[in-house]
Amino acid sequence: MQGSTVDTNTTIAAATAIGHRVHADEHPDYRRLGLLIFLVSESLMFGGLFATYLILRSDALTWPPEGVEVELLVPAINTIILVSSSFVIHQGDAAIKKGNVGGLRLWFLLTAAMGAIFLAGQAYEYLTLGYGLSSNIFANCFYVMTGFHGLHVLVGILLILGVVWRSRCPGHYNANKHTGAEMAEIYWHFVDIIWIILFGLLYILTLF
Repeated sequence: MQGSTVDTNTTIAAATAIGHRVHADEHPDYRRLGLLIFLVSESLMFGGLFATYLILRSDALTWPPEGVEVELLVPAINTIILVSSSFVIHQGDAAIKKGNVGGLRLWFLLTAAMGAIFLAGQAYEYLTLGYGLSSNIFANCFYVMTGFHGLHVLVGILLILGVVWRSRCPGHYNANKHTGAEMAEIYWHFVDIIWIILFGLLYILTLF
C-alpha cells in the first residue's frame, strides 16, 4: 500500500513537471519581448533625431557652420572602444552559457569599464570643443544626439553592473538560466549600433 502511494506521488510530480515544461514552451519569454519593444521605441526616437539632423543639414548653405571644427581623433578612439566592447560582452554571455559565472563577471566588468572610458572620452570632447549647446544649429544637434546616446550608455553600464551584482547569488545565473545577461548584451549591442550611425552622421559625413 505504501509503495503504491509513493508511485502515485512520483507519477503526479512527473506529470506536473512535464506540464510546467509544456506550459513554458507554449509562451514566449515576455522579458525579451518587452526589451525588443523598448528598443524599437528607442530606435524611433533616435530615427527622429537622425531625420531632423539630415533635413537641417540639407537646408544649410554650409555644414557645419563657420567656426565649427570637427575633431576625429577622440571620437575615433571612442568608437573603437565602444565597438570592441560588443565583442567583449559577448564573451561574457558565452561564458555563462557554459556555466562559467566567473567568466561572466570578468567580461561584463571589462565591458562596463570600456563604457566608462567612452563616457570619459565624450566628457573630454565636450570640454575641448570650443562651442556650446546654443552656439549654432549644428552644435545643438550635436549635443542633443550625443548626450542622449551617452545617457543610454550610462543606463547600459548600470544594467551590466546589475548583472554582475546579481551573479553573486549562487545559482542566479547558470548554463540554463541567463536571460538577464542576454538582455544586457542585447541592449549594449543596440547602444553600439546607434553610436556607429551617430559617428557616421556627425563626424564622417561632415568631412564631405
